[in-house]
Amino acid sequence: MLELRDVSYTVDDGKGIIKNLNVTLDDGKFIVITGPNGGGKSTLAKVIAGIIKPTSGHIIYDGVDITDKDITERANMGISFAFQQPVRFKGVTVRDLINLASKKMLTTADACEYLSEVGLCAKDYINREVNASLSGGELKRIEIATILARKTKLSIFDEPEAGIDLWSFKNLINVFEKMHDEIKGSIIIISHQERILNIADEIIVIKDGELLERGTREKILPTLLDDVSNMSGGCSVLRGAE
Repeated sequence: MLELRDVSYTVDDGKGIIKNLNVTLDDGKFIVITGPNGGGKSTLAKVIAGIIKPTSGHIIYDGVDITDKDITERANMGISFAFQQPVRFKGVTVRDLINLASKKMLTTADACEYLSEVGLCAKDYINREVNASLSGGELKRIEIATILARKTKLSIFDEPEAGIDLWSFKNLINVFEKMHDEIKGSIIIISHQERILNIADEIIVIKDGELLERGTREKILPTLLDDVSNMSGGCSVLRGAE
């Protein structure tokens, strides 16, 4: 279970990005966090993952206060994070990344299976370097493959649809559904996309750094679709990826 207790994050100029957020996320749930652009969603994801430290408050994971733990320590506790813009690693191959993620030397067949899951032809990618020769969409799918290989208890994705073409986006939905069914871990996705919202167990709406609304997709999604004007500044993409 993940619990945020009075979590706030304020930048140097005193602007509050996250404001006294209190939320408890149960295990095994598929949760989508949405809301207007600039509302604090990506910041919240980075706070949970340990990339940035909250200005105040506490983060409790499985009964342990992880507020002061960095991203590496949290990764060792079973928390994965996929960046909106994946990192490039010169000299590191795709095979290396997948082996590192799984914490063992996989057979070529096993490593290729993860690439196939995200719609990449394994023989074309397994030995390629994770560098500038790969497109943003390719990097995104490779990063998702590494999280599949890790099989962590909590996986966080920051706008995974960014840079993904339509065909890949449709398959991305299948990947998340399969991941949720097979790994039985919790998935948190930052997204505006209706198709991702539509497979969530729960939707959390963040606006101006505060919890605006939360509930099942059956409860929340119709409200978002019927009253997009309440999210002026970014949520028009709820209609995206049609």
